[in-house]
Amino acid sequence: MARILIIEDDDRIRESLRLMFDAEGFDVDDAHSAEVGVQMFSRMRSDVVIVDIMLPGANGIEACRQLRETSDVPIVIVSARDDTTDIIAGLEAGADDYVTKPFEPQELLARVRAHLRRRPAGQTIAFQLGDLRITPDEGTAILPDGTDVHLTATEMRLVTELANANAKVLSREDILERVWGYDYFGDGRLVDVHIRRLRTKIEPDPANPRFLQTVRGAGYKLVL
Repeated sequence: MARILIIEDDDRIRESLRLMFDAEGFDVDDAHSAEVGVQMFSRMRSDVVIVDIMLPGANGIEACRQLRETSDVPIVIVSARDDTTDIIAGLEAGADDYVTKPFEPQELLARVRAHLRRRPAGQTIAFQLGDLRITPDEGTAILPDGTDVHLTATEMRLVTELANANAKVLSREDILERVWGYDYFGDGRLVDVHIRRLRTKIEPDPANPRFLQTVRGAGYKLVL
């Protein structure tokens, strides 16, 4: 059964989330601070992490950064802060998803399950983006000198789905469905921030993308 880690300082919310996920058959660990949560993760390696932004001591953004240094575990931020700046900061720190409070428990459960279902596309052939060779089945992106360009699991799924589209434009809704596994729960900002992060890794000049192109008013496409 999947193990989930909840990092939340509000006792009521933390306990309600624990009860909900426990009732759904998850192995649940919880922590009241970023410091304790990161330490727990280093010992138990959860399959999904839920983290609040406003925490005592180090905040949830810092927790995301620390978790991302050692793992590609799906991270879902749950926060009352719904300003675009806060959402982008969370995603830039390495979170895969962002849910604003108050939220419907079933929505959060659906998102967590979607992240657990996601797997790199099987039988996807390797492809080349300039000097960068991406092999989805192995989860690698390698330069000719052997340098490994680290892509998170979400970034690998994103570039693979765009490659599989054969230069067809995918809308934000298409990408949410293919990469995150849901549509009506989704937020287009998830796509935009991950596209921007992916460009910094695969493009020679991220400000003038050659491969991962924006089609204004329509979405994104990958030109191989």
